[in-house]
Amino acid sequence: MEKVTVETERRRIKPIYIILPLVLLIGGFFGYKKIRHATMYESTDNAQIESNAVPVISRVAGYIDSVAVSDYAEVKPGQLVVKLDDREYQIAVSQAQADLAQAQADLATARAALSTVGSSENVASANADVLRTRLRKAEQDLGRDEALFADGAITRKQLDDSRSNVETARKQLVAGNQQTVQASVQGNTANAQIQKAQALIETRKAALEKAKLQLTYVEIYAPAGGRIGKTNLQPGQFIQPGQPLFTVVNSEQFWVVANFKETQLKSLKLGQPVEMTIAGYPDRKLTGKITSFSEATGAKFSLLPPDNASGNYIKVTQRVPVRIDIDNVAQVKDILKAGLSVDLDVKVK
Repeated sequence: MEKVTVETERRRIKPIYIILPLVLLIGGFFGYKKIRHATMYESTDNAQIESNAVPVISRVAGYIDSVAVSDYAEVKPGQLVVKLDDREYQIAVSQAQADLAQAQADLATARAALSTVGSSENVASANADVLRTRLRKAEQDLGRDEALFADGAITRKQLDDSRSNVETARKQLVAGNQQTVQASVQGNTANAQIQKAQALIETRKAALEKAKLQLTYVEIYAPAGGRIGKTNLQPGQFIQPGQPLFTVVNSEQFWVVANFKETQLKSLKLGQPVEMTIAGYPDRKLTGKITSFSEATGAKFSLLPPDNASGNYIKVTQRVPVRIDIDNVAQVKDILKAGLSVDLDVKVK
């Protein structure tokens, strides 16, 4: 009985000598593979897919008339996505056109006034010449009458009349000169009115162009091609200028941003090949290459970057963003979505 027991124990022990070396061999193989991988690659799972996200923004205020897209729809560049009620902006254009027409009428009136003032100035100038001639004649008559009076050929009353005629002609000439000056001033005023009307016309034209430009803003177009997110827009909703309506994610450009530890950077260089796997699609392998490094760590871009001089410093391994361009994006864009997590290996040897 004891012999059977010993034999049985030997039979039980024998498989152990087979399994144990096999386990050690398999463990050694995977250990060697892992060590070899660690020496030839730098890896991280702190990475995600990025794309250009362009916000769709209204440039004017107004009530939504219609929404031409639905949630998560694909749009093309320049496609109409939202239209605002344009009645107020149509009225603004009509008002600006009326203001421009009024300014143009004011300019025509000012030019007509200048023409009238010019005629008056010519009349005043001619009248002054006549009065000047009359004064010279009156002075000549006075000179003759003084000589005749000295010879006793005329009476004193006749001499006094001649002197009175000279004084009257002088005063009339002064009045005529004043009329000429006044006409000249009116001409300057008319010219100033013309310049003012011309400036007003330019202002009105600018206002009209602005009104027309704002009218075009009631139709909001997609700034880029891609797929939109959730819109949350309804007809009748009031929106403000500068208000983001939704975002268009570019469906043609994708890349990966990987955040490597600062201790890994010494092995990374531009152009190194990268093997990637998207968390949601583990069976699809992607390749790419490193194209750029950030000039600052991720912590420096945070809203409140850490201040190491505050007295409670604790050393934390920092991470640096690295951009990786994906090879053959057009062939794999069916699985690319901005924000998806990525596991990647960079071949450094």
